[in-house]
Amino acid sequence: MAADFETQVGIVGAGPAGLVLAHLLRLEGIDAVVLEQRSRAYVESRVRAGVLEQGSTDLLIETGVGARLQAEGAVHHGVNLQFEGERHRIDFAELTGRHITVYGQQEVVKDLIAAELADGGTILFEVADALPTALTGDRPVIRFRHQGRDRELACAVVAGCDGFHGVCRSVIPPGVLTEYEREYPFGWLGILATVAPSTEELIYAYHPRGFALHSLRSPELSRLYVQVDPHDDIENWPDERIWSELQLRLAAPGWTLQEGPIIEKGITAMRSYVCEPMQYGNLFLAGDAAHIVPPTGAKGMNLAIADVAVLARALADWFHRSDRRGLETYSSRCLERVWRVQDFSTTMTELLHVLPGHDPFARKLQRAKQRYVATSGAMRQSIAENYVGLPLS
Repeated sequence: MAADFETQVGIVGAGPAGLVLAHLLRLEGIDAVVLEQRSRAYVESRVRAGVLEQGSTDLLIETGVGARLQAEGAVHHGVNLQFEGERHRIDFAELTGRHITVYGQQEVVKDLIAAELADGGTILFEVADALPTALTGDRPVIRFRHQGRDRELACAVVAGCDGFHGVCRSVIPPGVLTEYEREYPFGWLGILATVAPSTEELIYAYHPRGFALHSLRSPELSRLYVQVDPHDDIENWPDERIWSELQLRLAAPGWTLQEGPIIEKGITAMRSYVCEPMQYGNLFLAGDAAHIVPPTGAKGMNLAIADVAVLARALADWFHRSDRRGLETYSSRCLERVWRVQDFSTTMTELLHVLPGHDPFARKLQRAKQRYVATSGAMRQSIAENYVGLPLS
């Protein structure tokens, strides 16, 4: 029985990983179909990460989807780390010659969807029950339900870009994957507020009451976070309490935190996760489907983009030159970066958060590390190099 659709690459998930992959493949003349469980309106409004490494920014601009990013993104040449009221700037420009750009993940998604549809690409939204099958053969099939009908998409390769809770990783047989996971005993309560940011660059703050972060989304929108119990109920956090904690934890001499109406808030648990390998037969996992990093290092979206940059090159080599070496080494190449990023994100998390039950000895060690950041050029260099990101190549 013939499939309803045929393509070269079937992509499950229309987040940054899936959409950047579809975009890169289209530039290589490779056909792809993207299947997304949610509606277009949902994925374009879902607020997630907001920091792009320079390598990610350069890739989007060089491949033709960076016009709005260049016009509206905020280029930052440094970041502030604050320990108990003492603020220390990490100067990216001086230490690395590179920068980051603050531009919301949902904006990246909007740009990619618009470009893909304008150029004749296929994205099917509100797809239910997607299930990749026949993954070890040369003609995998993705079964799914769309607009009330059961359908099939035949392809040569399946890209699992459907996130940590997606289906693609779960169809890999037991015993194939080795999974590494750490759950943290705290979460982030994040808010989006309609108030101009009180800072020109991000502020990461350690305080004895817990971590806080002042980020930004636009000249009119601020994104802020406070460390909380991951099992806490958001109803226990009225707006007044949130602003009170932010005022306390972010306080610094000569600086004022401006408050405004909170239009969105929620609590997110934190975890680290990696599965090895990131491939099985003709299924290749990318982004959160293969790994999760704590958000302290601002790496989630960037790591997803790095994965698919590798995968797109490998697929181009296969489809155009019958060279499978890139596909065979996809997992090992990506995992080298994944574990570097896990190390950096964990280091930043342990440097800036109060751990429940923190014993005095551990607190003294943490304080020594914080002082080292404040006084060591070598330590600031390391943080700067990791924060702006490894080259995509």
